[in-house]
Amino acid sequence: MRDGSELILAHAREGMEVRERFFSESADKLDEAAYLTAKRLIRGGKVLLCGNGGSAADCQHIAGEFVNRFLIDRPALPALALTTDTSVMTAIGNDSSFTQVFARQVEAFGKKDDVLFAITTSGNSANVLEALRVAREKELLTIGLTGRGGGKAAKDAVILLAVPSDKTPIIQEVHLACEHLFCQLVDHYLFENVTALTQD
Repeated sequence: MRDGSELILAHAREGMEVRERFFSESADKLDEAAYLTAKRLIRGGKVLLCGNGGSAADCQHIAGEFVNRFLIDRPALPALALTTDTSVMTAIGNDSSFTQVFARQVEAFGKKDDVLFAITTSGNSANVLEALRVAREKELLTIGLTGRGGGKAAKDAVILLAVPSDKTPIIQEVHLACEHLFCQLVDHYLFENVTALTQD
């Protein structure tokens, strides 16, 4: 007997419950992350993004939304996925260690007004943790997108957006919604509600 529809509906229900809880608990933090990012972009900063596997794909996705466009036509915004240069990543992995593949790039490209958007479902990916550590030392704004509790990433993420689940697929699905809203909110503050950026 086929039971696929039951699996689908159970997954959908769990996903909706986690998504609703996450946004209820984290709406203010997500808004703050986007607002502070917009302020740094105004000052000439850029967004750096790092993560592994599916999270690496998310980094490229978000960078594409910033450099191209999201929902509105507007000037290109500077964002760089640290997951795409295979020569740089394999050189660092070969000569040093895979733990350093993002940290060295943050060291090379990160400036004080930049933002590091670090994605790790477990909150414990060693290379993401190193990138967060270096970013804090260089005074970047650090935003961590994780699963339940934040793991070790909670230490160096100035703003932690932790999805209240231990299931990687559910966490990743909520991450994508969060990432889309992050893009939309940054655009909102830069191009639709510019006066908000001068209020503090």
